[in-house]
Amino acid sequence: MVKKYGDLYLQARRTLLPSEGENASMAARELLAFASGKSVSAVLADSNLYASEQIEEKLNSYVNRMLAHEPLPYILGQWDFYGISLEVTPDVLIPRDDTIAVTDLAIEVLRGKTEPRVLDLCCGSGCIGLAIAHQLPDAHVTLADISRPALAVAKRNIKRLKLMNRVTAVGLDARKQGPSFVGALDALVCNPPYVTSEEMTRLEPSVKEYEPALALDGGKDGLDFYRAVAANYSHLLVPGGSLCFEFGLGQHMAVSMILQEYGYTDIVLRKDLRGVVRAARGKKK
Repeated sequence: MVKKYGDLYLQARRTLLPSEGENASMAARELLAFASGKSVSAVLADSNLYASEQIEEKLNSYVNRMLAHEPLPYILGQWDFYGISLEVTPDVLIPRDDTIAVTDLAIEVLRGKTEPRVLDLCCGSGCIGLAIAHQLPDAHVTLADISRPALAVAKRNIKRLKLMNRVTAVGLDARKQGPSFVGALDALVCNPPYVTSEEMTRLEPSVKEYEPALALDGGKDGLDFYRAVAANYSHLLVPGGSLCFEFGLGQHMAVSMILQEYGYTDIVLRKDLRGVVRAARGKKK
């Protein structure tokens, strides 16, 4: 029996409420919109209209995927970050609000510079570098990752946002010497793997079972990539250039010390929207 859009929404919300809590309403709206091919606002406006059985079947399948811990962005195949809409797949981490902090740090120091050059290392979907390019119309950005599947997503996002004239994507290993072809950089931005080996065993199912371990595992103390990036890529920054890192909860002192160890000054820390220190910026002498 066909049901109204409003009833389908309430049904999905009730089903998701035990696992999703306060996010159940948003998830139910997004999944119903995705199942119907409508916008969220259209679904809300059509709440008294009847939906087809096919839409109900699609919605139920998406809800069941969420109940199996699959993250909403992977079901939708896209997610919004810093005012842009990005393709996301299980080959890349989901862009999260935590990453706004390091993006802000980079944009602040680059704003006003003429045609700044930026490297987004360990780029994943390309969310940081693409947000910078979107906010700074004359910035030239290189997205880099060791993962070929991640780079494929990043390249599709470059095209999605029509930034092909200013943004490129290349394969680079953060643990090896940064190649000269990258050029002189005004800023290097990096959200590297920072989960400790012990924490990797305790990740919640939605992360452990779906998000790429390659982008999460930061070694025994979670700091392997910070040391590697500072050692291998600092030479690419111009004098006065900035190295900007995102990091995990409680890692701010250790990352600040690594920056200082490699000669960076004027260390700036930044909190995320929840008030947790999640990013640092250092200035190259």
